[in-house]
Amino acid sequence: MPSFIADHPMLCAVALILIDIAVWRLISPNLANWKLAARLVIFAVFSAVLFNDGMNPMQAAPYADDTTLHLAATALQIGWWLFAARTLTVLLGAVMMQRVGHTGRLLQDLMGAVIFLIAIIAAMAYVLDLPVKGVLATSGAVAIIVGLALQSTLSDVFSGIVLNTTKPYQIDDWISIDGTEGRVTDIDWRATRLQTSQGSLAVIPNSLAAKAKIINFSRPADMFGLAVSLQVSPHARPQTVIEALERAMQGCRPLLAQPAPSVAFKASTGSGVEYEISGFVPAMGLKRETRNQLYDLAYRHLQAAGVGLLSATEGSTPPAVSGARALLERSSIFSTLRQEEKDTFSQNMTLHTYRAGEMILAAGEVSDHLFIIESGVVSVLLIKDGHKFEAGRMGPGEVIGESGILSDQAALADFSAKTYCTLYRIENEYLKPCLDARHDIGEAMKALLDFRRHAAQALTEDAPVVAVKKGFIQWLRNRGL
Repeated sequence: MPSFIADHPMLCAVALILIDIAVWRLISPNLANWKLAARLVIFAVFSAVLFNDGMNPMQAAPYADDTTLHLAATALQIGWWLFAARTLTVLLGAVMMQRVGHTGRLLQDLMGAVIFLIAIIAAMAYVLDLPVKGVLATSGAVAIIVGLALQSTLSDVFSGIVLNTTKPYQIDDWISIDGTEGRVTDIDWRATRLQTSQGSLAVIPNSLAAKAKIINFSRPADMFGLAVSLQVSPHARPQTVIEALERAMQGCRPLLAQPAPSVAFKASTGSGVEYEISGFVPAMGLKRETRNQLYDLAYRHLQAAGVGLLSATEGSTPPAVSGARALLERSSIFSTLRQEEKDTFSQNMTLHTYRAGEMILAAGEVSDHLFIIESGVVSVLLIKDGHKFEAGRMGPGEVIGESGILSDQAALADFSAKTYCTLYRIENEYLKPCLDARHDIGEAMKALLDFRRHAAQALTEDAPVVAVKKGFIQWLRNRGL
């Protein structure tokens, strides 16, 4: 050992403690392994300095004749026990973090507290030469008094240990505890913190969470359930309602095919009948968007089936109109026509039916007519790299064939019936004068055509290739150097 360290062991020991504190603070948290290695090296050198000078932490401090040196040696020996406890705690924490991640932090803290308690008792027994039995008896009495005073807090602590051990939820899981729903942001000694969908913070004591009903929406990780309830008239035939809602499910692409979505009757009262559509989506962020889309599709398919959602005006009977006339009322493009124009227009619409799988309009075909979907689901297929893929699904009220009507251009996609479909067909020879006379309808169709062209281009064009930077380091990597 260098002569300076041998001549000034206490000064070197204090310097090592200060160096450890500085190194621990200066090294970035991203370099956790380097921080741990530095602490282990410093602790080993610190131990060597103490043992070399006779300051064995397992014995009473030397220099009994010199009070100042004796007190300094005692402080360094006690510091060795605390230094050892801290080093062991950090080492165990690093091992646990690799194995169990953030969820083991509570158990790590508890183990750290136990290690420090053992280190303090050992320092009192070996360094200070105190009667450990008396200390333990006194601390036991104090522990009983403190335990009674902190009964609820200790219940939260041990409940937190149970939750971290059984792991009913983890950080970033979306859960519901006794009806409080949110994303888990933290699990500490006392409570579990949730960020709700409204952006607020819910703090739930661990003792309450351990006894409450917990629903974890994030497990399994690739499947999230949703449900949409609707009330319809009690006079509507159930089979008609169920078939319309099943078509709405098939028209909603975000819903997973497995497990398959379903429609179920829920309840019946004198004023209405309640049905529920349930299914699963692959991501939590899709739930709200899919629920909105599913409700809109259900509304449209029920309308197409002649069934309306229950409302305050249920008792008023609407005037009987033809299917073509009712479809014009629901169409976003032709709804601006005057009543007499809709009556005349509907008389020039012919009804066509397609079985599931039949082609309605093929890609590359120039259409001389316009289709308006009355009922059913139409699948839109595009081609990319020689393979067809489903780009979207269409439902009641949407139009097909506008590119041939407006610009004599071929259809960009295949339009085929995914379910049994009924569509109304309007010939170009009748539609063209209407578009010339009503510019608002022509502009609406042009906007729709532009939107579909841009969407088709975005879905079929190849993603830009990111250029790989070339240099000496990359050259070495490519050659395995």
